[in-house]
Amino acid sequence: MANPTPQAQIELLADHLSANADALHRRLMRAIRQPAADGALPGISQGVAQALFENEVALRQRANGLYLEAAVLAASGLGPQQQQLLDLTARAQEKIDQIDRLKDLVDLAGELLSLGAAVAAGKPEQVLKPLEKLKQHIEAL
Repeated sequence: MANPTPQAQIELLADHLSANADALHRRLMRAIRQPAADGALPGISQGVAQALFENEVALRQRANGLYLEAAVLAASGLGPQQQQLLDLTARAQEKIDQIDRLKDLVDLAGELLSLGAAVAAGKPEQVLKPLEKLKQHIEAL
């Protein structure tokens, strides 16, 4: 099979961000239904839940923006970073379902948002820093 076009890779990245938002939503709902350590419900504070819901929405918006701008972004020069982006966002989705600490979940969601914003800006030089931060966080998990 031929290598996917840059546009198809950007669309796949948007698919991965959407899938991360779905995984974040599932994990958040699981945390809401989980009893707190003292037996009270839920196992997550309202503030943390609200922040995670906002991150989920922002991830979906970022993915939707990438779908709409895929043709423009394909020419932005991400080149060799595209496959690394796809691999990392796929790994992030797996990690979201496994994360036990809410702080790690919030941090990972924030890093995905930073990465999505850098890609959406269409400036390849701005992608490296959030890409490396996401990679380090995933490896640490």
